Parts: sequence; structure tokens; C-alpha cells
Amino acid sequence: MTQECFNISHLDLVFGKNPNKAFNALDAGKSRDQIHKELNQIVAVRKVSFKVYQGEILVIMGLSGSGKSSLLRCFNGMNGRSHGEVRGTIQFRDPSTQQLIDIIHCPKNELMGIRKNKISMVFQQFGLMPWRTVEENVAYPLEIQKIPIEEIKKQVAEKLHLVGLSEWKNKFPHELSGGMQQRVGLARAFVTDADVLLMDEPFSALDPLHRKHLQDEILQLQYNLKKTIIFVTHDFSEAIRIGSRIAIMDSGNILQIGTAKDLIDKPSCEIVKRFTSDVTLNNPIYS
Repeated sequence: MTQECFNISHLDLVFGKNPNKAFNALDAGKSRDQIHKELNQIVAVRKVSFKVYQGEILVIMGLSGSGKSSLLRCFNGMNGRSHGEVRGTIQFRDPSTQQLIDIIHCPKNELMGIRKNKISMVFQQFGLMPWRTVEENVAYPLEIQKIPIEEIKKQVAEKLHLVGLSEWKNKFPHELSGGMQQRVGLARAFVTDADVLLMDEPFSALDPLHRKHLQDEILQLQYNLKKTIIFVTHDFSEAIRIGSRIAIMDSGNILQIGTAKDLIDKPSCEIVKRFTSDVTLNNPIYS
């Protein structure tokens, strides 16, 4: 059986000044909208339990405001520790040591080490530093780790070759297209050799041609490097194309999680059915 990478159990995430009141209201059966209206607390994630397996691409999807990006940021403690208040458990299994780590309660220095070495994140806005070249942007995570300069150059060269940007290493971000900037972001995420890659709608601003090309690159990179990838999108066609499994969210809940075929053939509710309604049996997932 495939080893678990994350085990999420009974996770709630609340933003506001009185999260305990929101948790109590959730326990009393009040809805997300009721809690917002009565208590001015935002319930971003509620009653979420599932597992992520090592080496899979899990796609989390839903409409704007469904909680998918909020949930993604819980995996590395950005939400629940830096922002918002969480209840429940997020266990991460370190693939190199098989140690189980509690993302919510582990010491801060241990969490920082996980972010530097184990879990990388790619944002929709790329997050490139405009005063740094492509090469310097990709090198930045290794500089933080105080890796020797010769090793940094070697690792950066390998990752730039991987994403097809070797000849652009001395360019600045403003000299690149949006798709190329995204590839710099991917190279920077992979240069740490992290076991897990979190991706928050990284292709949503790109034209269809660049988007398809980068989807192909993600699939190839995952095939070559065997990373665990958690990918957020609102596009079901994208989810089908890259996802080993797909989790559909609405109002902070996960409505259904499974393969694309599972969701298409046996939608659990009307919302899931609406997401899958345009997919036909001629889709390549059935071939």
C-alpha cells in the first residue's frame, strides 16, 4: 500500500478575533453563513478529514471562496499558525525518516526546517524578486540554507535545464513572459529538492497554450522526481488532466474525493455533478 504523506483529521480553520466562539457554533450545528452573520467570524475550512499519499498529485478544486487555497496553506502551517486558528490534526510523514510531525503543534524551528527543506510552495503571482536575475531567483532558497556556492550553481543549473530556461539565466523577471516567469517559480520550488510541492492556482492567469505546456511539465517533473504535489485549481479539465485524485470543496467542506472517473460516474451531490457535467465518456481518462 502507498505510504501516507499527510493525514488530515477533523480540521476546522477560522479567521477572526473570537475563533473559539466560531468552533462552539460549529459544534452546535450552525452554518458557515450563520457564523459569519452572527459572530463576524469566517469559517474557511470545516470538518475536513482525508489523506494524501506519497508520490500522488492531489488536486483540490472548487469555486472562489470554497476554501481550497485556505486549506492548501494549512499543509505548511501558513494558515493555523501564522494566520487564523485551527482545530484538528495535520500529520506530515517525513519521507526520509518516516517520522510523523504535527504541523499544528511542532516547535517553530522544526516547522521552519520543514518549509525550507521538505515542503515548497508555488504561488499564483510567482513571487519573483525583480532585482534578481532568473539564476539568482532560483538560487535564493539555497542561499537561505547556506549551501556552498559551487553546489548552489550546480543545483540551479540542473533545475533551469529541467524547466528549459538555461539560456535565460541572466535575464530579469520583467524580460520574461508570464509562462517563463512561472517556470522560474517552479525551478525555485524544485531546487530545494523538497518532497512536497504545494501549488496555488499557478496557471490561472496564463493563456491556454502556456497553460497546457506547463501542465505537461508538471506531469513530467512528477514522473521523473516522484514528488507529492497538492495542486489547487477551479478548472475541472485541468484537474482531470493532472490529478491522481481530485477533492471538490464547497463552503469549507470536502464534498467528494476520488479519481476523476469516480467523480464523473458517481457524483456524491448536485454540486459535484455540476462540476463534472461537461465531461463525456470520450474523455481520455476512460481510455
